[in-house]
Amino acid sequence: MTKVPHIDFRKNTQHVAPRLVAATQKSTRTAVTKRAQAVETFGEEKFEALRQAGHDIKLHAITHLDEYLPMIEERVTQAGGIVHWARDDEEARRIVLEIAAQHNAKRVVKVKSMATEEIELNHALKDAGIEAFETDLGEYIVQLAGQRPSHPTAPALHMTKEDIAELFRNKLGVDAPPVPSDLTEIARNKLRQEFLSADMGISGGNFLIAETGTLVIVTNEGNGRMCTALPPVHVAIVGIEKVIPDWESLAVMLKLLARSGTGQKITAYTNLITPGAEEGPREFHLVLLDNGRSRILQDEIARETLLCIRCGACANICPVYNNVGGFAYGWVQLGPIGAILSPQLLGTKIAGDLPFASSLCGACADVCPVKIPIPKILLHLRHRVAEGDRFEGAIVSKSVGVVGSVGATTLSAPWLYRIGGRMLQAIQLPFRRGDWLTKLPPPFNRWTRVRPFPAVKNDFRWWWKNIGRR
Repeated sequence: MTKVPHIDFRKNTQHVAPRLVAATQKSTRTAVTKRAQAVETFGEEKFEALRQAGHDIKLHAITHLDEYLPMIEERVTQAGGIVHWARDDEEARRIVLEIAAQHNAKRVVKVKSMATEEIELNHALKDAGIEAFETDLGEYIVQLAGQRPSHPTAPALHMTKEDIAELFRNKLGVDAPPVPSDLTEIARNKLRQEFLSADMGISGGNFLIAETGTLVIVTNEGNGRMCTALPPVHVAIVGIEKVIPDWESLAVMLKLLARSGTGQKITAYTNLITPGAEEGPREFHLVLLDNGRSRILQDEIARETLLCIRCGACANICPVYNNVGGFAYGWVQLGPIGAILSPQLLGTKIAGDLPFASSLCGACADVCPVKIPIPKILLHLRHRVAEGDRFEGAIVSKSVGVVGSVGATTLSAPWLYRIGGRMLQAIQLPFRRGDWLTKLPPPFNRWTRVRPFPAVKNDFRWWWKNIGRR
């Protein structure tokens, strides 16, 4: 795994610009509205049944990878493709660089792919002297800005049209008015020649159909077809969890993905790629990426993280994501799905903050198209962080553990609870400002640095005795 520094989520949130938050919230509100309209049109009861079907399909697939992965290798190889197995990000990068060297590839065009972001492929290509061009509009924008995507499906969601116009003027040296259609045309003209001159195309994949070895890439831009059909070589880096059994399964997943991600009945381009097609590249390589996914499968609760189809609906609805943006999560996996996936891929010593970056409101689970129980997994990972990850050991400080034990004892003994309530009423007086506690001493100041805490008034028993029974 690529060395990632410790993710300090709280510190990251302190550097979030209000402008970024405003742009994020504007975009996610639109996405949430469109999804709701799409579900209502489809029929809420039917959509719930579809979600359950999607959940069952994905859970079956990831628990039968020993059957489906060899099937994919066999089908792809029979059709003339070449299959590679990558245990980790380093091996995946090495495979891609070796393929590029074999074909003397110096210019690469890419389809938007979270897998290539995960393995930091662009940095490896640059270090090898290979120019890589992101061709999804959002990815192209963040690549020009030197940033990572801030959303799973809308990489430049955090930027306004004015931000993008200024970026194009500075980086491309063109007259760029803040008009979306004009900005799109500028990017299209810049990328057209790259499609035609590229030595290699690189993509991820939304799904892999085990039945036929077909790679499925879903986009709303034509760049996906240009990257996978025009260059002489196509390399697809796909996580092993993207496997689905058959075409009937794909029909379910496409209905869920489009409505959940963008509020569409179906996305504009659904690319079905099977090696050996006359109109495709001369050579097709499929890199099956593990990079910690097998380890996730060992945890019977957390394994459902791998059901994710990367629609971004959980981020759109999440109150935490909407108030801090995507960069606060410190890595390529963002929002609620990032809060449960990053700690499992990177380890809790690096990303142990993220399971706590949630209000546990459950909205993410309500909109997830494949019914991932995100709150349940968040709590499970919090337990792993506090009590000790079997792979890494506990990372929560002893003081926090002591406070938790004292709290549990107090809450389980009524007489201690009553005494504690009276003590709190007395202790809070120096910090009380009206009905609020605005500045508390450590460790409670972790809360009051961000927002005030309600003052403790008379307890419920007092209220019930003197007021509640009137």
